[in-house]
Amino acid sequence: MPVQSKNAGNVAGGLKASINNPNVSEQAKDNARQRLEDEDLGDITDRESSSDKNEGNVIGGYKATLKNPRVSEEAKKKAEDVLKDKDI
Repeated sequence: MPVQSKNAGNVAGGLKASINNPNVSEQAKDNARQRLEDEDLGDITDRESSSDKNEGNVIGGYKATLKNPRVSEEAKKKAEDVLKDKDI
C-alpha cells in the first residue's frame, strides 16, 4: 500500500525502528527492509528532518555538543567541523 506523502516520514521511522528492534522477528525485519526499498523510503526521514530544522537551533546544538562532557570525542570533532564549515 503506497504511503501518503504527509505520513511518509512517520512510516519510514517506524519501519527503521522495527529493523533495529531486537524484539522484532527476522521475518518482520525483512518485511520492513523490503517495504523501505519498495516505497523508496530509505532516506526520507533524513531529507525531511534536515529541511524542517531551525538553523539557529542546529548551530546551538553543535555548540552544546562541544561543551558536553558526556559526548564522545568523535561527536565533538564532527560538531567542530560542521561549525567550521558554517564559519562559526
